[in-house]
Amino acid sequence: MTTEDKTKGTAARVTILDVAKAAGVSKSSVSRFLDERLPKSDSDTARNVRRIAAELGYVRDMSAASLRRGKTGMIGVIVPRLTDTVMAMLYEALQKAAARKSLFAIVATTDDTPDAMRNAAETLLKRGVDGLVLSTARLDDRFTTDLTERDVPYVLALRTDGHSKSSIGDDELGGYLATRHLLDLGHRRIGLIGGPSYASSAAGRLAGYHKAMTEAGIPTADHLTIEAAFSMESGAVAARQLIDMAPDLTAIFAVNDNTAIGALSELQTIGKRVPEDISVVGYNDIPLTALLPTPLTTVHVPFEQIATEAIELLLDDESAGTAKCAMPTLIPRASTRRI
Repeated sequence: MTTEDKTKGTAARVTILDVAKAAGVSKSSVSRFLDERLPKSDSDTARNVRRIAAELGYVRDMSAASLRRGKTGMIGVIVPRLTDTVMAMLYEALQKAAARKSLFAIVATTDDTPDAMRNAAETLLKRGVDGLVLSTARLDDRFTTDLTERDVPYVLALRTDGHSKSSIGDDELGGYLATRHLLDLGHRRIGLIGGPSYASSAAGRLAGYHKAMTEAGIPTADHLTIEAAFSMESGAVAARQLIDMAPDLTAIFAVNDNTAIGALSELQTIGKRVPEDISVVGYNDIPLTALLPTPLTTVHVPFEQIATEAIELLLDDESAGTAKCAMPTLIPRASTRRI
């Protein structure tokens, strides 16, 4: 590789964050001083920023820079799928929160795969959205780092990657509340139907389960926790596996209402009565849970609050790294009983 090629490669990797750090100013200040559509500032700080940007070889990503001007009044919302009631509820809440800020929210789905997430984001950006709200963040992917380097405004909702600005529920607390509820009812053999390991929401709820069990002095075993997708079908399969491996279970905590509903169906199929033979707790409090033949005990997630705070964070240039955490609430219903 020639020296010229190395120089070009280095320049291509220079981001607005690099310029901001070198100049000792905020990212938004760099963006403002380098925006050719704004009146050119002749302050010492502005001249210094332009000099440093030139020396570092920083080149603006114009498709990303155009987002900052917010001329379209649209934001892009990316969710795994709208057939998932949780994601449909989140999108509706985001749409309402955006409308209160005179913004219009458009949605794209990804089936929760990284490649589809990237394609959805690029499509929305090409259509000129003013920013992105992602409910598809993965702990095993660096897509959000790419967005940061391109200076694309974005915020995470329901899931987090641990460093981006995000609006989420306190999943560890919610998992703790669900498990503690079962412990308080006298249950000791409690199985868990978890979610995919790449989702921070699933990881947090699993951590809450372990915390409550440890606090109660009850050892947990690998065969009592099963990873599943956030779907009814996966919940049914996982419930059968749990009962096959631990026939003496008296309770199941499913970290998603869809998987809990699937579990209820499978338990009925194999002749287990809920809650007489086994108690079940879900998570999210989707509307269907209160209308089931045996209403489901679940953990309520305040979607409206999460959506409102997500939009506020998206519009705040100075909130990088900020995390808003909404408190969940246990909703006891007929699917759990004391033993």
